[in-house]
Order: sequence, then structure tokens, then C-alpha cells
Amino acid sequence: MQTVKLINGVEIPILGFGVYQIPQEETAQSVKDAIQAGYRHIDTAQSYMNEREVGKGITESGIAREELVVTTKIWVQNVNYDGVIKSFDESLERLGLDYIDLLLIHQPYNDVYGAWRAMEELQKSGKVRAIGVSNFSVDRVVDLAEFNEVKPQVNQIEINPFQQQAQTIADLHAEGVAVEAWAPFAEGRNNLFSNPVLTKIGEKYNKSVAQVIVRWLIEQNVIVLAKSVKPERMAENIAVFDFELTSEDQQQIATLESGESQFFSHKDPAMIKMMANRKIEGI
Repeated sequence: MQTVKLINGVEIPILGFGVYQIPQEETAQSVKDAIQAGYRHIDTAQSYMNEREVGKGITESGIAREELVVTTKIWVQNVNYDGVIKSFDESLERLGLDYIDLLLIHQPYNDVYGAWRAMEELQKSGKVRAIGVSNFSVDRVVDLAEFNEVKPQVNQIEINPFQQQAQTIADLHAEGVAVEAWAPFAEGRNNLFSNPVLTKIGEKYNKSVAQVIVRWLIEQNVIVLAKSVKPERMAENIAVFDFELTSEDQQQIATLESGESQFFSHKDPAMIKMMANRKIEGI
């Protein structure tokens, strides 16, 4: 598996398995199936409410802990110094792990700076190997980096053919920050899986639309977080190292850019208020 080396030397598999919106009763089996398919990077979050099931799937897979990269994220209500310390220990307990490979601030709200100081301490203690953020704009990432001891090592953001974020990717890479893509398939919006541009490119290589998208992101050195509960799709999404896109292919994909999120704006006051008021029991 190809990896991305973070600025602190930690290596992350460029393909990860995301568990967002996978029901609790299906999560453990999905994680086992993903590991069986070859995934070695599992991405969860406190707000997904399935950390315990992720841990169960890891344990039941029989895979050695050191072979895996496990990510979780601190939810908004816990984004402050004390909240990180307390909720991190709870996440560890739910996952059944002794350490986390990558810990992220899930959203750019609440006391981000207090939370970051706690995360720096967790990293120094060895309980966390790498720390970063999710859904931060480039200026927020740089601000966090400039006024703290440790620079964010990762920013996980929405990237898909309709929200390509090419300049953001370039700017983050220029800052030494690795980029991860959530919702690479835009959850199928805009009839993504039957899109004529992507379908035509896929036919040329005997690949699916999903495989074309994953390959497109890999060629930008972006870590891809793909989700499926079907083992055959998991295997398909990881079988992307036997072809390369041409510059013409990439130009065609560029025409799909809408310049807008396929979900919501992180600058929308109503969305910020909603997340601020979303209190999740048990985290």
C-alpha cells in the first residue's frame, strides 16, 4: 500500500476506510471486511457513535495493532483543553486501544486553541502519534501552526469531482500539511456513479467510476477515505494501483468542478449554531 509521510515522519496509508453513517450493528463486520480486503487505515470519530464497534472489528480481525493506522476525531462539544483530555481517554476505552495513530479536531469551532494544546500534550506522551484538523480553511490551519509549538500534520476536508479544492490542496501541501479527502464520491450526489465523463474514463481502463475517482485523488497525493459495507466494493475501491490517468483525463475531470460543497458551508452561521448545540450522549 502506498503511504503518505506526515511532517513528523508518521506514515499513513493513502487509502483509508471510513465508517461514517455505517450503523452500529454493521460496523464491526465492515471493519473486519475492510481489513480483509487490504485496508490498513480505519477512520472514525466520536460523533459517528461507532468507536466501540470499530474497536471490536479491529480485535476480531486478528490483525496486529502495529499494522493499522486508526484515526478518531474530537467532537465540537469536547473542543477545549479539558474536553479533549477527558473525551480522548473515553475514545481510547471505546476503541479498546492503547494509543491512537491520528487525532483530529473534527470541526473548526469552540476553543480550538485550548484543544490543540491538549492534543500536543497527548502527542508528546505517546498516546497519539499524529495530530491534525478536519474541515479547517487554509488560513485557520496556518494560524494554528504559527501560534503553537506543533503544526497540524493533517487536514481532512471534502474533496470530490464536484468540489475539487485544487488550490486548497496546493496551499496545504505547501505548508507541509497532508490532505485527506472525505466524501470522495460525494455520497452519489448529482448522479456521480453514472456521470458520463467519469464513466467514459473508466471504460478506457476497464475501471469503475469509483476507481477513477480514487485514482484521481491518489495522483494528487491526497489520502482517500472511502466507505462501503459491501466487501466487493471495498476490494474494488482499493484496486487502483494498476493504471494511471492521462493529463487529458485529468482535464476532463476538472470540467466537473462546481466550486461548491456538495453538503453545506462551514461558514454558514446556522450550521455553526447547529453543531454548537449538538450534544452527543456518551462522549
